[in-house]
Amino acid sequence: MKEQKRKIAFVIVRYGKDINGGAEVHCKMLAERLTEKYQVEVLTTCVKDYKEGTNVYPIGEEKINGVLVRRFKASPLSAQTIKKPLGINLRSIRTSLYKKHLLAPIANIFPIWNWTKKYDLYSYKKNVFYSPSLFSYIKKHKDEYDVFIPFTIDFPMVYYTVHYVPEKSLVIPTMHYQRAAFHPLLTETFTKAAYIGFNTQAEEKLAENIFGKRMSPHGIISVGTEIVPPADWEHTSIKYNLPQEYILYVGRIDKDKLDSIFQYFLAYKNLYKDSQLKLVLVGGLFVPPFKHPDIIYTGFVEESEKTSIIEHAKIILNPSRNESLSLILLEALSLKKAMLANGKCNVMKEHFKKSNHAIQIYHTQKDFISTLHELETSETLRKEMGEKGEKYVKENYDWSIIINRLITQINTSVNFYRKIKS
Repeated sequence: MKEQKRKIAFVIVRYGKDINGGAEVHCKMLAERLTEKYQVEVLTTCVKDYKEGTNVYPIGEEKINGVLVRRFKASPLSAQTIKKPLGINLRSIRTSLYKKHLLAPIANIFPIWNWTKKYDLYSYKKNVFYSPSLFSYIKKHKDEYDVFIPFTIDFPMVYYTVHYVPEKSLVIPTMHYQRAAFHPLLTETFTKAAYIGFNTQAEEKLAENIFGKRMSPHGIISVGTEIVPPADWEHTSIKYNLPQEYILYVGRIDKDKLDSIFQYFLAYKNLYKDSQLKLVLVGGLFVPPFKHPDIIYTGFVEESEKTSIIEHAKIILNPSRNESLSLILLEALSLKKAMLANGKCNVMKEHFKKSNHAIQIYHTQKDFISTLHELETSETLRKEMGEKGEKYVKENYDWSIIINRLITQINTSVNFYRKIKS
């Protein structure tokens, strides 16, 4: 008799064919690669746009590429004033202690910070993705699943999943140095989860410096990349009015992701007036567009169009200070493209060193201008970086490596749970 497949559930705020956020794509790529070995489900909300927070998708089930998706209504609490107990803001205290390199030593002695739990819970309950029905489902049906894999600490899903099923939770936090990382309730999550899987060593080190030696078992799992065959370039370039020479940003277009890129790019253009480079931004607008003749917005594009646009870019940009990995980096390097990234992001510094300079980094406007000029004017340098980048991705982010790590940890978690129950 054929053994029944183990059942796992990914838990994430959004999921669908037309959802292209970094964590959501990360989740989708992992989920779809596990369907041959496991019964794979995704528990998610009906929300499509995180800014609007509206329930767009219908409540219920949908099958996407072999994955059963269960959607639940998001029902955040209305805004109300809740006073901080005794005026204490633990998140600010934790951030301050981290900056002084004191948080981890204190966490080794006092790992759980739940003294203002009622107030801290409210910050999750007012979040646009807060879904009591989803969390109730986890609580009620937890015995039907072998492992739960909640994604990204920015939102309530990780906390509530670990709260209801700590011994079955394999957390993928996708964390970086951000306000959310110092949420007091995450001290419960990061010390009670069965396992925590990071994307990079920089992300893992950040967590160790926040949660200390009492953190749950943890290690690197990470993710690979998918490259869709390119669309016809002539058609794509006409459709989006793309220039012959451009540097490219792909991702969510908001202040946090773009940092100072407009200022730096225009300073470059002002200094090198003969440069034909334009800045092309691919992705959804979550801020009013910065308008300039040398800046082009495409909005969302098809995956095949994205591949074509990356292939024809001169240089790929990642100006964000906050990354846990960077999927666009993996895509760009897989396509042998030169990348220029923000050196104030520890993850990008890690990629810079480990890849033998397959990417270049900058820290200031002056750095940006000098490095971009070198990249723009040296085809030899760009080609050399491209060769290194392709090698780096193959050696470190091949799907066989990633999926073997994840399967090993799923099976370890299942065996551990059975052991403590027997």
